Amino acid sequence: MSLENTINEDLKTAMKAKDQISLRGIRAIKSAILIYNTSGAGDELNQEREIALLQKLVKQRQDSLDIFEKQGREDLASIEREEIEVIMRYLPKQLSETELREAIGAIMTRLGASTMKDMGRVMGEASKEFAGKADGKTISAVVKALLSN
Repeated sequence: MSLENTINEDLKTAMKAKDQISLRGIRAIKSAILIYNTSGAGDELNQEREIALLQKLVKQRQDSLDIFEKQGREDLASIEREEIEVIMRYLPKQLSETELREAIGAIMTRLGASTMKDMGRVMGEASKEFAGKADGKTISAVVKALLSN
């Protein structure tokens, strides 16, 4: 089932249950899908684009969360945390840092990467391989740590 169909079904369920937290997050996803479909990009919303769309929504909320926490606005920060949690349900299971270290180590071995000069090649491979399973910041931090040793 496509993300759009899943979202529509989950929206109905959340409405029946009067789950306001889920409703906010699901409506945000539905809105992003609608905007994408009507943007005139001409591209169909496949699984890869769905993951990218969801990651973008999570990143936007994390950025807002950071700002709200710095300003001491816990009321707004809690809303962002709740929405992040709802959106994360639709993303593939995220890799732990240990799993990510092992997988990136394998990529480095496969590419013969050993210095910081190889970071671009390793990042390119890792970003493709872990799309939706880890965010770019985390991948970058692990690659830097492994290449600097």
